[in-house]
Amino acid sequence: MFYDQGCLGRVDLGALPQEVADRLSQVPGEWLEYDPPTGAIVVRHVEPTSSHHLPAIACELVRLFAEIPADFHGGIPGGSFFVHTEEEHGQLIRLRVESGGAIHIRWAHPSFKQATRQPYEGGTEILIDPEIQRLNGVVSLGADNAIAAAERLQELADTFEGLYPEGDCVAKATGEGAVELAMDEVNLDAVLLIDLLRQLATPGSLSGRFQVSSFGTVIPEHQVRIIFEGGEVFVQHPLLWPEAKE
Repeated sequence: MFYDQGCLGRVDLGALPQEVADRLSQVPGEWLEYDPPTGAIVVRHVEPTSSHHLPAIACELVRLFAEIPADFHGGIPGGSFFVHTEEEHGQLIRLRVESGGAIHIRWAHPSFKQATRQPYEGGTEILIDPEIQRLNGVVSLGADNAIAAAERLQELADTFEGLYPEGDCVAKATGEGAVELAMDEVNLDAVLLIDLLRQLATPGSLSGRFQVSSFGTVIPEHQVRIIFEGGEVFVQHPLLWPEAKE
C-alpha cells in the first residue's frame, strides 16, 4: 500500500436486493460510491473537492450504510479504506468494515517491534527520496584497515549533498580492525551507505541497525529499518497496527 495521500480500498457488501442497490447507486459523494457490477463501495474516479479527507470519507461510508436495512447486514463480507490525512505530518487511518457490517476507525501506530524482516534487495524497498532521507542508528563492522574505513564512511556522510552536512555522524576505529558508525538525524542516502558498508566490512562482521525516515513529509508506511546481522542485511517496514499483527 504505497500512495501519497487520499483514499485506497473497497468494502464488499455482498448480495443485496435490487431496490437497495438502486438506492445506494443514487447516494451522492465526493470520495465513495457504490459499484453495482461488483457489489462494493469503491473510491470514486473523480477529483475530490477541498473538504478534509477523513471526515468526508467517514461520513460518506456511514451515509451509504444508512441505506442498507439491518436485515441485510449479516451478509456483508466487509473490507477496508485507508485514508491519509492532509496535514504536514499526515497520519494513516483505517476505516474497517467487519463481516456483518460493524464499522471501526483506527489510527496507525507504526512499530518495528513485531515487524517481519526481509532480505535487503538493493534499495528498491526504500521509497523516500535520498535528498530528504534521515538516518538514525549505530552500525559496527570489521575492516582490514579500520582507520581508512572510518575515514571513508565519514567522508561519505560529510560530503553528501554538498559541503554542509546535516545531523551528527561519527565514524571511528574502535579497536584493531573494528569500526563503529553512529548516526543521529543524518541526511544521507541509505543505499550509498549500505553499499559502502558492505564493501568495507570483512565477511560476516556487519552488525547493528539504522532507521530511515525523512526530513520532509513522509507517510508512515514509507519508514524503513535496515538491520545488519551476521554480515547479512535485512529490511523491516513498520507494523502499522501492531496489536492486530496485520
